[in-house]
Amino acid sequence: MTNSFLAFAYLLSSILFIFSIRGLASPETARRGNLLGMLGMAIAILATLFSPLVSEYVWVAGAILLGGILGTIPALKVKMTSLPQMVAAFNGLGGLSSVFIAIAEILAGSQTYLETSLGLLIGALAFSGSVIAFAKLQGLISARAMVFPLQQTLNLLLGLAVVGLCAWFVISGDRNIFYALAVLSILLGFLLILPIGGADMPVVISVLNSYSGLAAVGIGFSLNNVLLITVGSLVGASGAILSYIMTKAMNRSLANVMLGGFGAKTVAASNLAGEDKQAHAGSPADAAFIMENANKVIIVPGYGMAVAQAQHVLKEMADDLHNKFGVEVKYAVHPVAGRMPGHMNVLLAEANVPYEEVFELEDINREFATADVAYVIGANDVTNPMAKTNPDSPIYGMPILDVEKAKTVFFVKRSLATGYSGVENPLFYADNTIMLYGDAKKVTEEIVNVLENK
Repeated sequence: MTNSFLAFAYLLSSILFIFSIRGLASPETARRGNLLGMLGMAIAILATLFSPLVSEYVWVAGAILLGGILGTIPALKVKMTSLPQMVAAFNGLGGLSSVFIAIAEILAGSQTYLETSLGLLIGALAFSGSVIAFAKLQGLISARAMVFPLQQTLNLLLGLAVVGLCAWFVISGDRNIFYALAVLSILLGFLLILPIGGADMPVVISVLNSYSGLAAVGIGFSLNNVLLITVGSLVGASGAILSYIMTKAMNRSLANVMLGGFGAKTVAASNLAGEDKQAHAGSPADAAFIMENANKVIIVPGYGMAVAQAQHVLKEMADDLHNKFGVEVKYAVHPVAGRMPGHMNVLLAEANVPYEEVFELEDINREFATADVAYVIGANDVTNPMAKTNPDSPIYGMPILDVEKAKTVFFVKRSLATGYSGVENPLFYADNTIMLYGDAKKVTEEIVNVLENK
């Protein structure tokens, strides 16, 4: 009876997780997808309590309580700008749990050496890689690519050593080899992510998410747990697919990203703009006047909008332009804008921006040529024309939003500083560009004040 109950409960949980991921594919159904995922996990946890393998209920209850507290408090306090590092942290904890379970299995005398060692290997990579990703996103270490001589050679040797130790352990079953595998895998995870620049973090987060899922698959086979295998496969596959979509949006390969990404080199501003060119500065009043007389305005949000928490006032500005002046307003979102997949979509949804007004790059790009104004708020790399014109640029080949084709381009930025990739943007110095210096929220608030006083 118990086995049948567990099988049914795990099947139901798996179905709920599948529908949860399906729901997360669209902003309109994302809330429902989250609820289905929570329900699936609750069923899985409750069903597991009835497993004959569970006997120490005090320890289980303590673990659930501790995990609930550690998950709830950060989730309630986290700012929208900090979501990427929170996702990285949770990816790391998922990988670390696989490491601990693998070690526990070996200590308990498990003979599933291949499955356990693979779960340990991938889980350790997910954990240590996520630690570096979290530190870069949180600003604890430099977000730039951190490189040193013979780094790739060292990573290759460590990779070969890890594979060799894994094979050795499967053959011998020596616990000392298993522990050495754990140490080298964690070290390899650190070294793999260090040389990746901050602009590639959205892809890295997706890859690490896939790693944590694959680690769960390995542990699932070790424990003969169907639910872990199913859920791990879902997470691993969805993370891999998302990584592919992200790298395609950047016109790069996954190997190119994981073997060292943006930030390894920069191009000086003086080489881009020329010493005789200067950026044109404007005021919020100038921007309000030009936009209220426009027919079409396209808003391009970036990480600067997230930092300033400007999405709500941005929605006010768009509403004023449309309702008071009859301006057509659309939002253009680049697939890698922000620091995690869908970052901008989440922020705009939080501000109740209608889904039908938000467009992805391939759907909106041709409309910039017919737009009177492109209002770029806190974005840089995803609008940089060097991606199309300079083969020496680290971002060369990445599809960008063609904001330079609009009649007037407003850039809301604190300064002319580079984006997260460390690459200068020559569009700042273009004849049709007007810089609006300052905090994204305050600048947009001033524009709203001008519009509402008309």
